[in-house]
Amino acid sequence: MVQKYQSPVRVYKYPFELVMAAYEKRFPTCPQIPVFLGSEVLHESRSADGAVHVVERSCRLRVDAPRLLRKVAGVDHVVFLQKNVLNWRERTLHIEAHNETFASRVVVNENCSYTVHPENEDWTCFEQSASLDIRSFFGFENALEKIAMKQYTANVKRGKEVIEHYLHELISQGTSYLPRWTPTPVQEEEDTHRQPGPQDPSPPEGEAISSTPGPALEDVSSDGDKLDADYIERCLGHLTPMQESCLIQLRHWLQETHRGKIPKDQHILRFLRARDFHLDKAREMLCQSLSWRKQHQVDLLLQTWRPPALLEEFYAGGWHYQDIDGRPLYILRLGQMDTKGLMKAVGEEALLQHVLSVNEEGQKRCEGNTRQFGRPISSWTCLLDLEGLSMRHLWRPGVKALLRMIEVVEDNYPETLGRLLIVRAPRVFPVLWTLISPFISENTRRKFLIYSGSDYQGPGGLVDYLDRDVIPDFLGGDSVCNVPEGGLVPKSLYLTEEEQDQADQLRQWSETYHSASVFRGAPHEVAVEILEGESVITWDFDILRGDMVFSLYHTKQMPKTGSREPGPRTSGQLIDKGWVLGTDYSRVEAPLVCREGESIQGSHVTRWPGVYLLQWQVHSPLGSVACSLLGVDDVLTALHSPGPKCKLLYYCEVLASEDFRGSMSSLESCTSGFSQLSAATSSSSSQSHRSSLVSR
Repeated sequence: MVQKYQSPVRVYKYPFELVMAAYEKRFPTCPQIPVFLGSEVLHESRSADGAVHVVERSCRLRVDAPRLLRKVAGVDHVVFLQKNVLNWRERTLHIEAHNETFASRVVVNENCSYTVHPENEDWTCFEQSASLDIRSFFGFENALEKIAMKQYTANVKRGKEVIEHYLHELISQGTSYLPRWTPTPVQEEEDTHRQPGPQDPSPPEGEAISSTPGPALEDVSSDGDKLDADYIERCLGHLTPMQESCLIQLRHWLQETHRGKIPKDQHILRFLRARDFHLDKAREMLCQSLSWRKQHQVDLLLQTWRPPALLEEFYAGGWHYQDIDGRPLYILRLGQMDTKGLMKAVGEEALLQHVLSVNEEGQKRCEGNTRQFGRPISSWTCLLDLEGLSMRHLWRPGVKALLRMIEVVEDNYPETLGRLLIVRAPRVFPVLWTLISPFISENTRRKFLIYSGSDYQGPGGLVDYLDRDVIPDFLGGDSVCNVPEGGLVPKSLYLTEEEQDQADQLRQWSETYHSASVFRGAPHEVAVEILEGESVITWDFDILRGDMVFSLYHTKQMPKTGSREPGPRTSGQLIDKGWVLGTDYSRVEAPLVCREGESIQGSHVTRWPGVYLLQWQVHSPLGSVACSLLGVDDVLTALHSPGPKCKLLYYCEVLASEDFRGSMSSLESCTSGFSQLSAATSSSSSQSHRSSLVSR
C-alpha cells in the first residue's frame, strides 16, 4: 500500500530571498540534521538572464534502522537524487527528490516548494508532499514501512527549525535583507516576446485547481483554501506531522468528491481522532455521517427545531457557562427526569431531535469559545447528576431509546464530549451502566469521571474541573442554575393511542413486551435459568388491568414445563403443586402489591445459580399474598370461573455475571470516587434485597 504525506503550509515571516540564502547554507552538509551525511552537485545550470537556477544533487542519508534490517539490506546509508529549480523572477523554488538506492524495490518520491505568501510578499510559504511504495524488501516490507514513515515525519518539522536557525544566523551576521532579482531593460524587452520554455514555472496553482471538477469551500480561493501550520496550531491544536497530513488529505478528498460546502476542519478532525487517524476508516465514518446529515437535514436543525413547551419544562438539561479549560458546560439532571413520561408525551423522535440540537449547539459553542479564549476548544463537558435515579429509569422502551441516541451521537458527533462528570451515582447505576456501556466507545469511556455520595465535594472532585462560581447551587456551589428541575409529566399530557400509533411507538413497544392474562388462582410465572451467581435479573412490567402481587423465587430444579436453555421461559403456572416453600424453593424478593395502571421496574443481583421464577398473581386483599398452589382441577375451574381477570405487559432480561463484572471493572478503572459505590454494589450481590420501584 502506498503511504502518502502532505504537509500544511508552513510560513516563514521573512522575504523569499532571505529564506533562499538560509536554505543554501544547508549544503553540502548540515550538522543540525544528523541523518544527512552530505551532498554532491551533479549538474548545475542557469538561464541566460540568470533568473532560473537549476541544481541536481546526490544526497547521502544515514540508515537509522535496527541492526538486523541494516544487515539484511547490506547498506549503512542510502542515496537520493534531488533536483532544485529556483526561479528568481517568480520567486519560487521547486524541489523534486527520489531514491536511487533500492529503486527497484522501494519507490520514494518527494516534492517541496517555497513560494511567496499570497497575502504578504515579505513572507515565504513552504509545502511538502511525499509518497512511499515498498514493492518488496526481503520480507521486511511492513517493518520498513513503519520505520521509514516514523523517521520521515520525525524530521519534517526539524526542517523548518533548521531554516529558522540559519535565518537567525544570517541576521546575527548583519544580513537582514537581500534585494530581489531585477532584469535589465534589454531583458525585459526580450521577455515580452519570449515564448514559454520548459524551465518556466507552471501556471499559477489557482488556475490549475479551477480547471479541476472538485468543489471549493464556500468560494474560497485555492491559496486561501490551504491549511497553514499557524492556523492549525491556533484553531485546531497541536498535531503531529502525520496527523496534519491525514487532516489535509481527507480535506482535499472531500473537496474533490463532495459538491457544495464541506465540513469545517474541526469537524473533520473529530472523525480522524475517533478512528485514531486511520485515514480510510475516518473517511468511511465521515461519509456515512455526511449522508445521514443530508438525509435528515441536520445542518438546518438549529434554525428549524423548536422544542415543545413540555420539553422546555420537563427536560432537566441546559447549558451553564464553561469548565476551567474553557469547554462549554452542559448540565443534565437525569435522576430528576421522567423519561417514561417524556416519551409518552412527546415521543422518541422529538427527544432524539432535542438531543441532536444539543450536540449541534455544543459544536457552535465550542467555536465561540475558541474565538473568545484564543485557543482551540473542540469539545464540551457534561455534568450528569444522578440523584433520584432509580429502577423507573430502567423502563425498557426508555433504555432502548437511550441506546439509540447513544449510537446516533457516537456515529455522528465523535470526540465532541471532552469530559463527563457523573455525580451522586446511586447503587442502581451499575445496572444501567451494564446495559449501555457496550454502545459507548472506549475513547469515550476514558473521559468518564464518576462520584458517588458526596465525593464530588472534596479534593479531586468538581473543584478540579469547574470554578467554584460555576458549580451549581444544587451541588453546593455558588452559581444559580437555571436548568429545569424536571419532575413527573402529568398523564393528561400523554399522547393518545392514535398519536402514538402514528409515531410508531405502539409497534415498537409491542415488539419489546410480552402480554399475559392472570386469573385468580392461576398465576403467570416466568422461569429464568442462571448459570453463574452475581448475574443480574431485570424486569419491567405495566399493570393494564386489576391489582396484582409480584414475587421472585429461587429453586435448584427446573420446572417440568420449563426448558434447560438459559434465559427467560414462560409457561403459565410453573411451580409444581407438590413443592414446599422453604424446602423446594425459596422467596428472594418480598411480595410487591402492584395497582392497576402502575409501571414497575426492578432488578435482582443473584446470589446462587439455579432457576429464578418471576410470578404475578391476582391480588386478594383478604387473603395471603403467598402463592396458593392449586391442583389442575382448581386451575381449570378458576379459568372458567367469572372471577377477576388481570392483564399485564412485561419484559425481563438477564445481565450475565461476566458482563456485569466487566462493566463494574470499566467503572472502577475510571479516575473517580466510585470505590464506595462499587463496594455497596458488591455487598448487594451477597444478600437478597427488594429492588422494585413503582414509577407511574
